[in-house]
Amino acid sequence: MRRPEYRDPRYQRALEEQERLRASRRECPLPPESRLVAGADCSYNRFGSTFWGGIVVCDTEESFRVVDQAVVRMEVDFPYLPGLLAFREVPVLRAAFDELRIKPDVTLVDAHGTAHPRRFGSAAHLGVILGIPTVGSAKSLLCGTFDQPREEHGSWKPILLDGDVVGAALRTRASVAPIFVSPGHICDLPSAIALVMRCAPRLRIPQPIRLAHDLVNEARRRVSA
Repeated sequence: MRRPEYRDPRYQRALEEQERLRASRRECPLPPESRLVAGADCSYNRFGSTFWGGIVVCDTEESFRVVDQAVVRMEVDFPYLPGLLAFREVPVLRAAFDELRIKPDVTLVDAHGTAHPRRFGSAAHLGVILGIPTVGSAKSLLCGTFDQPREEHGSWKPILLDGDVVGAALRTRASVAPIFVSPGHICDLPSAIALVMRCAPRLRIPQPIRLAHDLVNEARRRVSA
């Protein structure tokens, strides 16, 4: 029997919009001069409607010094539908991006790019909507399969979906669980891997995403206190 959420008329409209946007996604190497790197993250209850979206812009040549940041709170009325999380996350991230005074060269998103059932996760969606380079860097696998990379720092293995390489399981710390990297927009897999490695010099999660995670969760805690 078809799941109730798939009978929601917004589901088919969102699928069509996702496909339309996906046609505009571009894959190419990141600009080599990507010094200002942003992290983007959201905080919310899975089935809730209140979202916090945050973006933190770091100077990677000055030990990830924060040069700008923005956090917004938004009520989101799109339901939780598998594979369509971008329609909940991207509006609030876009609003946060619009609040920035200093725009980044590239944005790391705590989400998937092409490592998505339709090759168009939130990282890709945000990049196309804003017309900016984005990289997906997620803590868990959404789809596909991979072989475990070697335990060494920097080792990676491709994520395969229907025979295609859609991302990489990347070991940012030796003997620690990999993270899942995939191109968003105006990016390719080799430069996505290189950027994530550059932004995770000591810890598993890239520093710009860690800072964005802290920013949105602190904003959420202040409201709850």
